[in-house]
Amino acid sequence: MKKVSEIIDLCTELYEDIDFTASKKWKDAEKGRKVIGYMPVYVPREIIHAGNMLPLGILGGGDNMEVIHGDAYYQSYICRIPRSTIELAITKRLDFVDGMLFPSICDVIRNLSGMWKMMFPQVYVRYFDVPQNYKSEIGGNYYAHELHELKEGLEGVAGRKITDEDIRRSIAVYNENRKLVNEVYNLRTREPWKTPSSEVYLLMRAGMVLPVEEHSQLIQDYLAAAEAEDRPMRDNCRIILQGSFCEQPPLNLVKSIELSGCYIVNDDYMLVSRWLLEDVSTDGDPIANLAESFIKHSAESAAKYEPDGSRKGQFLIDDVKNRAAEGVIFAAPSFCDPALLDRPMLAHALTRENIPYISFKYAENSGQMQPIREQAGTFADTIKLWSEA
Repeated sequence: MKKVSEIIDLCTELYEDIDFTASKKWKDAEKGRKVIGYMPVYVPREIIHAGNMLPLGILGGGDNMEVIHGDAYYQSYICRIPRSTIELAITKRLDFVDGMLFPSICDVIRNLSGMWKMMFPQVYVRYFDVPQNYKSEIGGNYYAHELHELKEGLEGVAGRKITDEDIRRSIAVYNENRKLVNEVYNLRTREPWKTPSSEVYLLMRAGMVLPVEEHSQLIQDYLAAAEAEDRPMRDNCRIILQGSFCEQPPLNLVKSIELSGCYIVNDDYMLVSRWLLEDVSTDGDPIANLAESFIKHSAESAAKYEPDGSRKGQFLIDDVKNRAAEGVIFAAPSFCDPALLDRPMLAHALTRENIPYISFKYAENSGQMQPIREQAGTFADTIKLWSEA
């Protein structure tokens, strides 16, 4: 059985490799293979996989890359992820990518998709829009139409038809992966000392660059190793991290929160792995099934329209209760309009339920973690004092 340290060392190597070596090796291993990059938050990776192509999560350049050229494309008051993503492309780190999908997150990502079309006309580019009506006969039909158009575009990249049976097989593969991802998150909820959030973060980041089958095996190895590892339980505060669904934090930010005395029992990092909350049916029309799952069984996020304003924040309140959390930390990237506009409404909902919270902002290249550690540590200590009172 592999040790936790061996698994996390591999995940760390993948996380730090901004040249995407593992994904390039996958493509070069067999003639005709294609790679489709995607930005956060969610794309239907099943359709990409069904075309025998690799879905590649592009999550920015992180804190290992200096952004020089990318700063010329966006204003200084724009979040960092589009600038670092442009930098990855201009420095030819994404030359092996055959297509790019830009999900409906915000105006910045919409604009980035248009820029990509102009800068890289040889690459398949699609802005992947989603419905704002969650009735099956309206939003569901619209979304199914979007999925059909996406499938047709991906068929052009793959050079072959993507059949319904191909998609059903891929849905089954991703159902299994989501099940394993949820097992990791549920184990962290039950026994967070066995699954430090820095490890869970790295494990899920690995799934952005590896074939889904390899990622599922890696998760199985980690679950077995984590259960067998003898780790001490600490008197930490149980918190939920909210607001980091797009631009991902540097690893040191996650570690700093843990070192401050907090167990992160849930987060919204890399939501693409947990966006669909239930298995997608493998019977009948697979496109219709994917559309229905999005309409009826998808996660709540600031990047997703909430038609019922009276329920705003209820998902977060439920999560606090279900995960036995003691508080919420809002950690949003600087200049992230969806997260920062959502936060006051979520905070208001938490206040009604007497759930404590704090907030701070970061960038993917944040360097100074001491203030964040001090703020999170003070928050944890305050919760302990309140609970004892």
